[in-house]
Amino acid sequence: MSSELLDALMILEREKGISRDILIDAIEAALISAYRRNFNQAQNVRIDLNLQNGSMRVFARKEVVDEVFDPRLEISIEDARRINPNYQVEDVVEMEVTPKDFGRIAAQTAKQVVTQRVREAERGIIYSEFIDREEDIMTGIVQRLDSKFIYVSLGKIEALLPLNEQMPNERYKPHDRIKVFITKVEKTTKGPQIFVSRTHPGLLKRLFEIEVPEIYDGTVEIKSVAREAGDRSKISVHSENNEVDPVGSCVGPKGTRVQAVVNELKGEKIDIVKWSDDPVVFVANSLSPSKVLDVMVNENEKATTVVVPDYQLSLAIGKRGQNARLAAKLTGWKIDIKSETEAREIGIYPREETIRLFDDQVEDDFNYDEELE
Repeated sequence: MSSELLDALMILEREKGISRDILIDAIEAALISAYRRNFNQAQNVRIDLNLQNGSMRVFARKEVVDEVFDPRLEISIEDARRINPNYQVEDVVEMEVTPKDFGRIAAQTAKQVVTQRVREAERGIIYSEFIDREEDIMTGIVQRLDSKFIYVSLGKIEALLPLNEQMPNERYKPHDRIKVFITKVEKTTKGPQIFVSRTHPGLLKRLFEIEVPEIYDGTVEIKSVAREAGDRSKISVHSENNEVDPVGSCVGPKGTRVQAVVNELKGEKIDIVKWSDDPVVFVANSLSPSKVLDVMVNENEKATTVVVPDYQLSLAIGKRGQNARLAAKLTGWKIDIKSETEAREIGIYPREETIRLFDDQVEDDFNYDEELE
């Protein structure tokens, strides 16, 4: 083994964070395997590496016994005492058996071991870095595409963007810069494998954290997200500080903050509503931009019946039921929407205890179509 290799071990220890002792142990183990494989030896051997001059020697280790059954692993007490009179039965005798041509094999084996360990260490470093970034957002560059994945460079590694995690309204080309949400980091035999998404609700949440300082510092909290990627989303927001308008904070001056998120999501429409721990108020808010006349709650079934003005029925339900579907996802409550006329006919509206807070609540919410058209 050359002194240059030992210098390389020290450099690796400093730059890659791989302990030199670990590398040396690995090299010794690999050299023992190489010795047995290349010289057809089944002895119990030990490798001695001299770190001062870079030399290497192979020693056969044999147990001292009264009667020898396997001369590759055992030595008789008589032969052992010819080497050293102090040997006793069960002692271990070491005899140098370094082959003349072993230096070339040793150098090649050591190089392979170091290369493998460096690769493993780099994979470990990448895994440690990205496992901490699960459920986080990163900017990547599209590298290539196939029928199953888009391969996105995140710097040190390529992430996989599966077909079902791609937004239906987007077309990706090599060298495009896109923001992705890291959904899963796996450790495999070939190294870390990272899966990312453009459709995950977490992407929407992280984008608002980037654009809205009040969310980043915790003044405003995103309580829930409902998303149909590429088309429409709803988020509910809340602030413990009564002087802070959570909806206004997310919208930003002249809609600049929400517009930045919409642009990143290629025109996906976003409704921002005020969260409430009162299901009556929260469900009413979630149906924005529709006006709500009444909300009746069934706590046992976690279901609500919502009454809306006749002219607002189609708006409350939404195109292909989208508005009602997103509202149900956002609140976690089943929502059955009825027109005012239908509710009157079946006798559920008006009620004496009908709460008429809904107009004020909904006016505080932000609807992309109403505000930006």
